Amino acid sequence: MKGNILITTGGSGGHVVPAMILFDHLSKDMNVTISTDKRGSRYLDKDNYKYNVIDTPKLNNIFILPINVILILFLTFKSFFLLKNRKVEKLISTGGYMSLPLILAAKLLNLKIYLLEPNMVLGRANKYFLNSCIKIFCYSEDIKNFPNNSKSKMAIIKPLVKENIYKLNNNYNTKHKFNILVVGGSQGASIFDKNLKNLIVNISKKFSLNIIQQTSNKNINDLKNFYSKNNIENTIFNFEKNFENIIHQADLCLTRAGASTLAELSVLNIPFIAIPLPSSKDNHQFENANFYKNHGCCWILEQKYFEEKIEEVLKDILINKNDYIKKKENLKKLNYKNTWINVNQKILENINEN
Repeated sequence: MKGNILITTGGSGGHVVPAMILFDHLSKDMNVTISTDKRGSRYLDKDNYKYNVIDTPKLNNIFILPINVILILFLTFKSFFLLKNRKVEKLISTGGYMSLPLILAAKLLNLKIYLLEPNMVLGRANKYFLNSCIKIFCYSEDIKNFPNNSKSKMAIIKPLVKENIYKLNNNYNTKHKFNILVVGGSQGASIFDKNLKNLIVNISKKFSLNIIQQTSNKNINDLKNFYSKNNIENTIFNFEKNFENIIHQADLCLTRAGASTLAELSVLNIPFIAIPLPSSKDNHQFENANFYKNHGCCWILEQKYFEEKIEEVLKDILINKNDYIKKKENLKKLNYKNTWINVNQKILENINEN
């Protein structure tokens, strides 16, 4: 008989994408449901994922804190009966404040709680519930702010990516145009929309380029027309449901340093220039990128130096192909034996051993 498990996740792609991948890993062996907020539901296809919405408020506004505390209590009460009626036995949280009511309800019901930390810095919600969990899935043992007395709860897995990512190939071909992917992640990156296009035009005078760029909906036509007028092949998009069909075309990526995007680039052996979001909590995007930099897989450029240095960095990469190829080789080494089956077995071993 299949057990019942619920995955609670939040509103950003960084939370929801790992939740969907966990759903895919577990759904063959268990009855799995996802719980998210209204923001997170836009990423979920109801035909492929069973989910419900619990819209947890933020607790960072002191003026409406009493109202939000009452709402949290109500949502905890609602979550209690949701878990009980569905006979949920185990709960997995991918982090974030939105998981608070469900984890509180799971504790009241004495359910088995698991956490996922996809970043290289322990999230505040995960840190708060660390004592309540049985295991916390992590991508490395060297996570910042992780208490030494809880290291025994770590279950190290390879970074979560969709199953079909493993089936794609990305082999550098010196005969085609050099494909540069520019992606800001689910939160977007306005710095990529400002002066980058002018730098790309300058570089294209010496190197044959194809640009694949994520931008806001309102900027798609202007950016597409700009590149086309300057004879630069381009693909401009906002949100692509099957993002893997775009990402595997890239030779190089300019990106923020969200854990999910870096995991996909890594599995596909695509070197990248990371521009970490300075305002990310506890500077976790820098730490995410630094993990790959320490393995010789990427470049890191601080946002404050982006406009000043990006042209120089790109030209150096295009000229010094040995450095670029070395980073591709390091990515292959990093992903040795990284397969969907191996990750799946590791997750199931930890879920089923308790």
